[in-house]
Amino acid sequence: MTVGILLVDPQLDFFPGGALGVRDGDAIVAPINELLARHPALPLFASRDWHPSSTRHFAAKGGRWPPHCVQGTPGAGFHASLAMARAEVFDKGTDPDDDAGYSAFEGRSTTKGGRTLGDGLAASHVDAIVVAGLATDYCVKASVLDACKRGLTTFVFLPGVRAVDVQPGDGERALAELRAAGALLIT
Repeated sequence: MTVGILLVDPQLDFFPGGALGVRDGDAIVAPINELLARHPALPLFASRDWHPSSTRHFAAKGGRWPPHCVQGTPGAGFHASLAMARAEVFDKGTDPDDDAGYSAFEGRSTTKGGRTLGDGLAASHVDAIVVAGLATDYCVKASVLDACKRGLTTFVFLPGVRAVDVQPGDGERALAELRAAGALLIT
């Protein structure tokens, strides 16, 4: 089994104080850094929301979210304390006419010629993936479900995820759905 690590949207707009700050989001940084330090040779992948300034994803154009992770803005940047310099980055949510962009598998690589995450995993011979990031009940959930559908052994690293919880309990319901889809929840 070849294991990779996927960090889903660890961007400033999703941390406390950001446009869509997740409560206790900062608590994921230290556990993720510990995970990366323990496994420096594992392939590392990261997704990021990379929205245009005007998109159907935002409430002003009929979407459900306020502007966040707008291309080139500070809020779209990765959390500076995360040790992810070696990550291959996949941008998602770039189409202004599409309200997609939740799953990391929808993104395109910014460093490897526009390949997909699936292509990157295959090139690294990854057949098992450890997933962490923000937020459990949206982009982490969509990414984990896609990984499971693709037949990857999929682990959700619980110390490295937090939920938005728009409705109380959304995060717990998302974890139950991921477990039912075959994901393994690990600490």
